[in-house]
Amino acid sequence: MTRDERIAAVQKLLDAAREVVSARAFIAPAIVESTGLSREGVELALTEHVEVDATPGDVAALVDRAGDHPEVRVILSANVFVGALRALALARAAAPRVWVRPSRRDPTFARALVSAAKDDAITLVDELDPASVSEGVIHVYGRDDTIADVRAKARVPVVGHASGMGVAWVPPDADIAAAARALARDVVPFDQRGCLSPRMALVCGEERASELAQRLHDELEALSASVPRGPLPSEERAASGRYVATMTYACSVLVGSQHAVGLGPLGAPLVLPPVYRHVHVAPCRDAEHARELTRPFERAVISVGAHSREAAGQIAPAWARRAELGRMQRPQLDGPVDLRVG
Repeated sequence: MTRDERIAAVQKLLDAAREVVSARAFIAPAIVESTGLSREGVELALTEHVEVDATPGDVAALVDRAGDHPEVRVILSANVFVGALRALALARAAAPRVWVRPSRRDPTFARALVSAAKDDAITLVDELDPASVSEGVIHVYGRDDTIADVRAKARVPVVGHASGMGVAWVPPDADIAAAARALARDVVPFDQRGCLSPRMALVCGEERASELAQRLHDELEALSASVPRGPLPSEERAASGRYVATMTYACSVLVGSQHAVGLGPLGAPLVLPPVYRHVHVAPCRDAEHARELTRPFERAVISVGAHSREAAGQIAPAWARRAELGRMQRPQLDGPVDLRVG
């Protein structure tokens, strides 16, 4: 394919995504049932987190990053259902033939997108056996053990898009109230199950960290009224209980109706909270101290958010996306979300 043909194929998927979003009333109930998100959570995802506003520059960057293969097989994850658009765009930009296996748990959006695209180069399949693939590459989205299992069976290269998380950074020159409002907007989408979802916030100064925790608690409580959390599965409920107990013992925790915000003491090791709207706030002395605290989790960090992208770069690993707080869950459609891809 020529570069222009690849760009045209991605644009066709974007047009299809706009069509699906416009007709979302037809698929939203099935997505609510399959994802466990609330009706309002699905509406938020479809209206604000499908990358239908990608610029020509974004699309060109995605095409340039996609690679060149005779065919691509795609195995999708269920955690962020709108991620099917980026996954299909990357695959179609790379190859003239694409097979995609939607998540068995949550196939609705992916199937609607492929149907709307009317692209004969994309084929939906119910099963995909890695051992039967003899050319091209396989793109796998999901947990590390899922990717490892596919790699063990495959005879072709496997590109893994693994699990990860986001981290927020609040330096001395950031406004605490604004940071809390924006961070809450990043936590709520997908009930924090996405690889860009912030789960820890590093704040310069003990008093500022305490203020951020309280304000974030208030913001999340307010958002729970307009975008309720979906039902909490039993395993995640147990993880929530363990985190709250740990933080109650270690320092303090603010427990809301549908969230928890833990506050650690200065210099203490970070505690990774569970998903479903749990955030660990950690005070630190400066950016260097913040980098030191996050080092044990560094390879899991996919995105860092701050009041500016430049500020995010103060603590972000080289591969991590930099984002403004409030936009961590709205990355440009310029390539893989996970820039650690390999």
